[in-house]
Amino acid sequence: MAIPETDRQRARGRHPTSTSTRPAARTPVQARVPLRQLLRVASVACGIQFGWALQLSLLTPYVQELGIPHKWASIIWLCGPLSGLFVQPVVGHMSDRCTSRFGRRRPFIVAGAVLIVVAVLIIGHSADIGWLFGDRGSFRPRAIAAFVFGFWILDVANNMTQGPCRALLADLTGKDHRRTRVANAYFSLFMAVGNILGFATGSYSGWFKVLPFTKTAACDVDCANLKSAFFIDVIFIAFTTYLSVLAAKEVPLGLSDRSTPFQEEGPEQSGGHAEEAFLWELFGTFRYFSGSIWIILSVTALNWIGWFPFLLFDTDWMGREIYGGQPNEGQNYNAGVRMGAFGLMLNSVVLGITSVLMEKLCSKWGAGFIWGVSSILMALCFLLMLVLSYVANHMDYIGHHLPPPGIVIAALVIFSILGVPLSITYSVPYALISSRIESLGLGQGLSMGVLNLAIVIPQVLVSLGSGPWDQLFGGGNSPAFAVAGVAALTSGLIAILAIPRSSSQKHRALP
Repeated sequence: MAIPETDRQRARGRHPTSTSTRPAARTPVQARVPLRQLLRVASVACGIQFGWALQLSLLTPYVQELGIPHKWASIIWLCGPLSGLFVQPVVGHMSDRCTSRFGRRRPFIVAGAVLIVVAVLIIGHSADIGWLFGDRGSFRPRAIAAFVFGFWILDVANNMTQGPCRALLADLTGKDHRRTRVANAYFSLFMAVGNILGFATGSYSGWFKVLPFTKTAACDVDCANLKSAFFIDVIFIAFTTYLSVLAAKEVPLGLSDRSTPFQEEGPEQSGGHAEEAFLWELFGTFRYFSGSIWIILSVTALNWIGWFPFLLFDTDWMGREIYGGQPNEGQNYNAGVRMGAFGLMLNSVVLGITSVLMEKLCSKWGAGFIWGVSSILMALCFLLMLVLSYVANHMDYIGHHLPPPGIVIAALVIFSILGVPLSITYSVPYALISSRIESLGLGQGLSMGVLNLAIVIPQVLVSLGSGPWDQLFGGGNSPAFAVAGVAALTSGLIAILAIPRSSSQKHRALP
């Protein structure tokens, strides 16, 4: 059953009008974009993910070294999903209607990249900023304040950049669902490359020798390595953003094509109605979603309940539960963090290989089935992490020596295998949702915002609950990983049983 035209206009934030007197707004039609151009456009994911890799591998341990207890470290990450909850839908909404002569998406990509540069410089210099304002000793509240401020900006900037990047790829591929999957696979591939470079940078302990000016009275060797890594990140994000925006040949959306209510109703109504249209467009269209869309959103939410504890505590788990160290107590913890970053680099290599093979896998078995199997694999890996934590805790090296090679190798293998489901998570949901939601008449920016809600709401829950949940069972990261395993297993079963096992090129008509 088709959506009535009057309801469709309301869902897009318009008052019902006569189609005979007012033509429908249209997005400019473009010629088919070559795959090599899509590859260049997707390259900005490399720069974004380079910074994310540093953030994921180094910042949870670093904020504990500044004096935040482990049980509250996850709260620091709350700013990420909260900014994603509001920023990405708003940016998606604005970019769908942007009339800049530079295009709809590129202005937001560039602005987000500039904010990323500002944020990483603040984070890298947070210890120096704290020292400048009087921090001394092991607990540094002013440095923590600077860190949190930079962290907020970084998460806002990442969400401001990544959403328009994916929407731009969807714009360029149009209704060609196969090319949409290929474009998202390219994006996932560059995310893998960025991860590899970022995690490799985070695992190297000698950057302070390459950039000796980064070591100061407030910033020790580990801090200087972090600061140096962020300087390298600035170079990467600048280069990849330039390459991407130069390759994207966007056709500017003219004022006559702008599908906002105040363009049609007159300037005197341009204030409150724009916000009302956005809220109605984002939440009001939920009633038009088919069952398949709700299934995709549900599987995505459960997936991220599984992923977020791992992304928060992966290197911390390696430092605490495999190497038996504690922040600011000896070298075992920092050695474990660096080994965790190395494991995440291996994870990214596997992620990149999977991205290359993903199109063939999805074409043969169906995107939903591949997604489900990968989620079950993720659950098994989390189970193995729990087993490995138990084994390590009952060996006599904890607190005295470095772990045996077999324990470390097993942990690295688990990190590596997790690259397969992570690649699927970074690609398949976006392709599925963008192809299924387009018949509702929504822009691709908003469709990314809708999917983003299913990602960030679980992240908010994990950020609020994982630290206290772990503390309830005596500390460590195993309780959060247990919940992650259950969520991953549930999402995998739903994906296999509820998403049709067919090529994602074929879709049911939406109501």
